Amino acid sequence: MAVTLKDVAERAGVSRSAVSRTFTEGASVSAKTRAKVEAAAHALGYSPNALASSLTTGRTKLIGLVSNNFHNPLFLEVFDLFTRGLQDRGLRPLLVNLSHETDPANSVRMLRQYSVDGVIVASSTLPPSFAEAFRDAGVPVVHSFGRYTTSPHVHVVGIDNIACGRMAAEALIARGHRRVAFMGGPEAATSTQDRARGFLDAIAAHPGITASVSYASAYSFEAGRAEMARLLQSDPAEAYFGGDDVLSIGALSAMADKGLRVPQDIGIIGLNDMAMARWENINLTTIRQPIPEIIAASIDLVIGTIERPDRHPETRLFPCRVIERGTLRPVPPGP
Repeated sequence: MAVTLKDVAERAGVSRSAVSRTFTEGASVSAKTRAKVEAAAHALGYSPNALASSLTTGRTKLIGLVSNNFHNPLFLEVFDLFTRGLQDRGLRPLLVNLSHETDPANSVRMLRQYSVDGVIVASSTLPPSFAEAFRDAGVPVVHSFGRYTTSPHVHVVGIDNIACGRMAAEALIARGHRRVAFMGGPEAATSTQDRARGFLDAIAAHPGITASVSYASAYSFEAGRAEMARLLQSDPAEAYFGGDDVLSIGALSAMADKGLRVPQDIGIIGLNDMAMARWENINLTTIRQPIPEIIAASIDLVIGTIERPDRHPETRLFPCRVIERGTLRPVPPGP
């Protein structure tokens, strides 16, 4: 038989309401009573019923974790960090797969049915309006990996993708490449648009260097491989900014099929520094996105917004940096 609140009360020699208060966050209970109840609960193996507690507190401690790119291995890392981070704070993640979802109203309706306390939209491709739909429904929300803006309508935590595009362009220019290219993810994705913009703006400041742009159908290995295979059929660039690590790894596969040496024949730089990029047989030069820091800040913000719903929306940006590995040739020594 399951141990009940009544069993704990009898063993501790206190009322059932005292046991209930002990396990209700913020409720008043003396230190002596708390110690007796916790000792009795430990001896009996009792755990408070989370659903019953939510009826008392009005909080389910459920956090909707929303994403739409389950084909990118990077999100295995993202989900691992998010779920562990939320659980360490006494919260329970409710993971929602929005692949192929275009109407935020459906997601809002579903998550409200579960009475989530807050929502984290973990996506660099969903538009800002997706997170704003939760705000409009009165649900505390944070957009992780969202689009940078100086006047956000919801909390945004992530990186400046325009700055990362410039960083990638400058890495290729520093190595003496004259014909470069951006191979991005889906053209409609805000992250793709901003990375392309930063890349092209930086190239435009260097006369004599030409740049082209193309787009893969998704942020996936298969899409990166297919797009690079198409590009290699004509006159490829000397070096590419693959707008995401998984795209770049797909592109490396297509290059290998053509017998091209990397970086001797063609170079590539990715973005994210996902675990796979560090594998010895891949060794991808990339731009590190500080994912653990972004996730920790997102959790802090969603908790803060649950506690103070009128909190003014803010943007938290984290700096990126180039991680030198083996898919770009070294920068030539100075004079």
